[in-house]
Amino acid sequence: MSTFVSYVVADLAQKALPTSAASASTERVQIASSQSKEVLRTVFVKLEQSQSPQDIRECIDTLQNLEYHQQLLSAELVDGEEQSLRRAILGRLALGLYGQALTTFLDEASEAEAERQWWSDIVRSRRRAATYLLQTLPLRIVDVSNVVLSTLRTRNIPIHLSVLKPSSLRQLFPPTSTLRPNTLTLALFPHLHHEPYSISLTGAFHPLSAISISSSPTRTATSAYSACTQTLYGAARVCGTLATLPVELARSECSFKRKELTRIRDERAEVLGYLVGLRDRISDALETVDSDAALLELAQFVHYLQAVVSGQESAPYSDDVSPGRVLESLSLLANLTLPSHASLHSAEIKTGKLRRPSWLTLTWPQLVLLPPLALYGIRTAYASRATLEELARDALETMKGFWEDWILEPLRGIVRTVRAGRDDGVIVTKESVRADLDSLERMTLALAQDKLHYSSPQLEALSRQVQMGDLTAVMQIYEEDIKSPLRSAVQGTLLRSLFVQVQKAKVDIDMALSGIDKLLKSQELTFAFVGVAPALAIVYAAGSYLQRLWSGGKGRGRYGGKAKRMGVWAAVRRVDRLLTAQPKPHSSHTRPHRVAALQKSPATAVSPLTSGLLLLSVTQLRKYAETTLPANSRLREGFLEDVTDLEDPGLGRADKLRVVDRMWRSWGEPLGWNRVAD
Repeated sequence: MSTFVSYVVADLAQKALPTSAASASTERVQIASSQSKEVLRTVFVKLEQSQSPQDIRECIDTLQNLEYHQQLLSAELVDGEEQSLRRAILGRLALGLYGQALTTFLDEASEAEAERQWWSDIVRSRRRAATYLLQTLPLRIVDVSNVVLSTLRTRNIPIHLSVLKPSSLRQLFPPTSTLRPNTLTLALFPHLHHEPYSISLTGAFHPLSAISISSSPTRTATSAYSACTQTLYGAARVCGTLATLPVELARSECSFKRKELTRIRDERAEVLGYLVGLRDRISDALETVDSDAALLELAQFVHYLQAVVSGQESAPYSDDVSPGRVLESLSLLANLTLPSHASLHSAEIKTGKLRRPSWLTLTWPQLVLLPPLALYGIRTAYASRATLEELARDALETMKGFWEDWILEPLRGIVRTVRAGRDDGVIVTKESVRADLDSLERMTLALAQDKLHYSSPQLEALSRQVQMGDLTAVMQIYEEDIKSPLRSAVQGTLLRSLFVQVQKAKVDIDMALSGIDKLLKSQELTFAFVGVAPALAIVYAAGSYLQRLWSGGKGRGRYGGKAKRMGVWAAVRRVDRLLTAQPKPHSSHTRPHRVAALQKSPATAVSPLTSGLLLLSVTQLRKYAETTLPANSRLREGFLEDVTDLEDPGLGRADKLRVVDRMWRSWGEPLGWNRVAD
């Protein structure tokens, strides 16, 4: 029993309880059958604990035995407690059968929809159709063999290999008409009984007689060339059509089965919609306080339920009802109508071969081809085992080198950089810069003392100027020396001043390199991360791919994976489309009892077929939420609330469209419907 049916039955079951007024009426009863009451209490408790089809039939049989032997359910009964128990039990039985009918038609429609989707996937792809033809080829060969053997036995023809020649088979099964399927073709593709396949090959030919003879040789040659080209093109098209004809026939067969399943689904969904419309009737019957009125309401509900489930016109119900007659109607519904409908449904599906082929049929090509291929692969691998071992060692060494040299070592460098801080230089060191500056200071002071004869205070001031980069005194000496360069060069002061300036340039270069060094040191951590980033990106991409591969293989992933989220997206879109453009029922007339069944339904804005198809899609949404979304999460709770609103028969079409809009707004981004649709 689905969650929706369980919710409906549980909601109504609270109304099917014995009334409290029954205890007061029992005081006025002169004679009461305690044994009968005990049996009624046992039946009621059993119905409270379980409402399976077997338990319902057993309870009905128990009540019928009491009715037959003790007339326990007669109209003359005045015991209030027995009347209350009787009414509650009949209500529970009707409610159980109502839930059973809902479950039956919902399961049948869901099964038809699931099989229809499977056949639709094959119709959409030529490759899948060719695979399906290969998978079912043994069964088709068996069917053809049975037809041939049956025909040979019927005509008393001895079975020889010569009979299986194409010429013999052509004489044995002559075609009924041109390009019409014969008996063997019908055995290969049974759907041609309902949709005879015919293909026109003559339209593709353009005979050479169509050449137009003109007085101009050029026009005549052009016409002949065009006719030849069209003839060759037509012949190529015919050859291609003949080559792909079996695949097209297989697709046609799948399309036919899809249409049949669509019809069955719509029929079951329409009945399901009428059953949902009956909810208010049983609710009124269970809420009615007066026993006679409640019994009449219950009899009407059972009458409509019987008519809707059987799908036949029924006579109007009689106002003269009794508990025994209601019980008889319930027995007919439980023991005959519902089981016979389930049997007819199974027979219809089985006779039309509308279910997907068995697992063995679908997997026999793999079972046949995989062992030889696996054996060939093992032999090839064993023959080249040395190469494979070397390849494996190289792969391991490559992975090991990549892991150690490109990931671990750069990460260790990052850790060392963080721990060491910014004390060490990258290009130059502080000691090198200080040594060059001290050397410049000593050279400058020595030159000033020898040439300018500076005193101690003047030398201290010059030392401070050199520390600040000011070499004015040296430049003055240089300016005087270049006035007489030869004499200054001989005396040595010009060369000394030049060497001081060279040392000053060296100090300036060290200062510039020190600034660059500080810049590099401040970005050293950034460079370290940039160096390790490509390797980490490769590891992340490989890990993500393996995770997606594992999640896809296991059918998991975020919120069920892309496939399940795609199915939910399609279901919500189907709900939106059903509410926007309601489909028309297959039958052009509406039965009177179905109109009456919907008279008290507040959801008259939604047709029964739309309501049933809507319930199918909503059932898929509920199943997804209950099995895939995180438990005890706001996402799951809110999603199920919206699903419950869509299931509510009290909401009209406009209200449910607003619910669908809310679902698109609320769950489109968290569930990734936009990305899944792309």
